Amino acid sequence: MKILISNQSELPIYAQIREQLKEQILNGQLPSGTVLPSIRKLAKEVGVSVITTTRAYNDLEEEGFIASMQGKGSVVLSTENKILKEQYLMRIEDGLLTAVETAKRIHMTEPELHALITDLWKETLL
Repeated sequence: MKILISNQSELPIYAQIREQLKEQILNGQLPSGTVLPSIRKLAKEVGVSVITTTRAYNDLEEEGFIASMQGKGSVVLSTENKILKEQYLMRIEDGLLTAVETAKRIHMTEPELHALITDLWKETLL
């Protein structure tokens, strides 16, 4: 797990931490069941206050990405979680919207785009 804080970012530090953890969860770098570092440990590693990391973890918990368990710390939730699935769905919609807009710009037909998606689906291994 890697968190990089930028003083040049418009996002507050807690939001930078939250967004980077969220991204690592969504792209599979932090799979479900992963125990995150304690709030104090992460604060020390990143060089920020405990209050800052607490806010990031609390936000992630409210958004359904992690669950905090007394005595066990914070754990990444399963991708079966409805809230997390909604986040994935939003990513898919954004990607497809970009693909459709690009296809229309080059005058690709809908069947051609469908065929391309079908080919990509068959080629992708997961």
